[in-house]
Amino acid sequence: MVDVFGQNAATSATDAEKLVPRAEFRVFGQNVLDIVTTSMWKAHAKLFKIRTSNETYIVSRLTNEANVKIRDGLLDIKTKVNETEDGYEVFQPRGKFQFPVSKEEIGKIFENLLVTVALDQETYTLDQFIDMVNAHSDLAAVDVQKERYGFSVDGMICEYGKVLFNGALIETACVESEDYQGMKKAIQALEIDHLENINYLKAAKNVLKM
Repeated sequence: MVDVFGQNAATSATDAEKLVPRAEFRVFGQNVLDIVTTSMWKAHAKLFKIRTSNETYIVSRLTNEANVKIRDGLLDIKTKVNETEDGYEVFQPRGKFQFPVSKEEIGKIFENLLVTVALDQETYTLDQFIDMVNAHSDLAAVDVQKERYGFSVDGMICEYGKVLFNGALIETACVESEDYQGMKKAIQALEIDHLENINYLKAAKNVLKM
């Protein structure tokens, strides 16, 4: 059985680049769960597991193409590398780093967020990293709480869930895979193809009015 949520373990930048990136179609809204929880069973969905997590997303006013978050004590970064003809976004993993994180890796993360931050230490703790984010006018740290339900439709990885961005509740659902045509069929089967494709970064920034 596929683990729809995967393992959250430290990964070097070199190892992360070897991972095959998946395309993702994600929607947010206030009626998403009603749509998906009805349509998924008509599509003969197979339920995998339920997971809750507390995460911190680092969003930049200057880009929506660097997905940086902290979960289970790891600093995780993915960057957008492609977009399919149907508009599904493809993010390549760039590594998951255990704190304290080296100056070089912190520097690369800020570079992907399109900001410049003076770095005068060899390593940085979680608290020091968050302090640098909070001190920068183009960055924000967003508290994100997730309750996710993983399932599959015709072999496509799917989920629906509830997300709190700094306490603001919003519903979400997504389909992700390397099989773009299979994704399209699953998205249509879940009856969410009429909704706008919005990633976590854009959703968080919408809540922040950033």
